[in-house]
Amino acid sequence: MAMEAEVIEHFFGVYLLYCKNPKYKGRTYIGYTVDPKRRIKQHNAGQKFGGAWRTSNRGPWEMVLIVHGFPNSTAALRFEWAWQHPELSRRLKHVPKKKSRQSAFEYRLTVLSEMLQVGPWSRLPLTMRWLEDTFGAEYSKNVSPPLHMPITFGKVTSKKPKESTKERRKKTTGVDEEEENEQKLSPCTLCKLIVDNEDRITCLKPSCSLVSHLVCLAESFVKDGMILPVEGCCPICSTNLLWGDLIRKKIGCNMHLNDEEELEIDLECNDD
Repeated sequence: MAMEAEVIEHFFGVYLLYCKNPKYKGRTYIGYTVDPKRRIKQHNAGQKFGGAWRTSNRGPWEMVLIVHGFPNSTAALRFEWAWQHPELSRRLKHVPKKKSRQSAFEYRLTVLSEMLQVGPWSRLPLTMRWLEDTFGAEYSKNVSPPLHMPITFGKVTSKKPKESTKERRKKTTGVDEEEENEQKLSPCTLCKLIVDNEDRITCLKPSCSLVSHLVCLAESFVKDGMILPVEGCCPICSTNLLWGDLIRKKIGCNMHLNDEEELEIDLECNDD
């Protein structure tokens, strides 16, 4: 019995396609999406239905691998560009060129493995997901992400976050001025100074009373030699928190792209 697809909100993913058309078999394509299920349908339907022109009329394509967990679309798009163009990325100058006997698909995995080991990507709470079990079983050893990045198997479905009753009320009646003023006057749990809304961050646990400046909490999470935080414990409830999850909670709702925006910024890549 096939496993149900995992549902994820605030989804930003960079995927790898593999061409199964005998005429073009072995070609790859790297892209960005907020909806994997819809995007592969577009690629296989052709350019007229939203697919990229480089994949149009060359299918069928399979989305075999996707990296997700990016805090926003900008981070995912930068990752996509570097994966497409390792020879141009200053962070990937150490990656060797494709060997003559190496397939395009294997080379893409080599580049990916190197990317996940260098900053800033090595500090993100990313997940590497094999969407096709056959490819995962054969090639999973080709990619070695950091220990905090899980390697998972199975389908994934994106879901736009539901609008809360509070948000709907604000749309119809306007901003709750009393609540807004109360939040602006909340003291930081760590430095005790007032926190305004733009710099405010809270715990992922709904019942936790943590209110902190973004910088204060980041400094409490940063360990020796780190530039950016990866994870840490909430100073109030001691819940283990991934920094990327906190940032997604803070800005993710405002960064989810619609269909037209996704197609406009889609950066294309294929192997001739």
